[in-house]
Amino acid sequence: MSTRPYVQLSAAQSLDGYLDDASGERLVLSTEDDFAEVDRLRAEADAILVGAGTVRADNPRLLVRSPELRRARVAGGRPEQPLKVTVTATGELDPASRFFTTGDTPKLVYAPPGTATALEAVATVVPLADPGFGAVLDDLAARGVRRVLVEGGGGVHTRFLSEGLADELRLAIAPVFVGDARAPRFVGPGAFPRPMTLADVRSLDGVAVLRYLAAAEPSSVDIQRLRQAIALAAECPPSATFRVGAVLTGADGAVLATGHSGEGNPRDHAEQAALAKLDPGDPRLATATMYSSLEPCSVRSSSPASCTRLILDAGILRVVFAWREPEIFVVCEGAEQLEAAGRRVVEVPALAREVMRENTHLPGVRI
Repeated sequence: MSTRPYVQLSAAQSLDGYLDDASGERLVLSTEDDFAEVDRLRAEADAILVGAGTVRADNPRLLVRSPELRRARVAGGRPEQPLKVTVTATGELDPASRFFTTGDTPKLVYAPPGTATALEAVATVVPLADPGFGAVLDDLAARGVRRVLVEGGGGVHTRFLSEGLADELRLAIAPVFVGDARAPRFVGPGAFPRPMTLADVRSLDGVAVLRYLAAAEPSSVDIQRLRQAIALAAECPPSATFRVGAVLTGADGAVLATGHSGEGNPRDHAEQAALAKLDPGDPRLATATMYSSLEPCSVRSSSPASCTRLILDAGILRVVFAWREPEIFVVCEGAEQLEAAGRRVVEVPALAREVMRENTHLPGVRI
């Protein structure tokens, strides 16, 4: 897999978090200075991405407006305009919209197989069986895209943030209130696994411009693999203990082995099942990452060696998990023991509820 592009989200919202009002006319929340700065961000990007709802509602051109910025792109050996990209669940977009008719630049439409055929004359339609936006980024990477500017709408922003795919957020906040629950919001409900840190705050002609950077860990690949581990928990046989999934990857991100509780032996834990599929002397283990839906156990009655001990003995340097083991059976200190031994431990509590859903059979587990 090619390295995924750097993803920057850009949005303008009201003080109470709305992208627009509920009227039939577009509520302008940006100033000319703000538009000029977004134009620069477009010029820096290899692709501009919006959702199908934004194409329908706003009919955007998605072009670099400044002649100077366009000339600078060409002088740097780049096309005059970035790619234009949209994602649709139905393929129902008007081929006469300005997204397709303006600008001499390729247009890409990601849509479920068999849809969007009416758009094939005006755009490259990419069948997208995988509903995750990670698949979109993988395809864009294969096309040479290294930087993507995402300009909405709220559903698209929610997806990129909840899937852990956003690297940066530029948020312009206009000094107005909308106060209408029917209006579209910047983001909707979701679990947001990558915390963001405030990198810059500026006043731009009366608009507050905030710049946030995603935390270095967990990365978007970490979120992808951890969700894969969580999905494996659903394959566990019925059990009176935890249902856990694990994914073991090498330094290049490739999956070395997977496992789930009760795989092969009813008493085996997920990490144990994954490690059993590799030779203990496999040199890849020294640079591997163990993804586990639950914190690796530090005490167990079914085996003399805990999963924490197995991870340490295998030489694995990094562990990523979603849910700290609750005190149902024992007091778990897996994370503490791994950190004390010099291992890198990354906890993603935003995904803990997804793990808990597979463990509601245990006393005290509610979601």
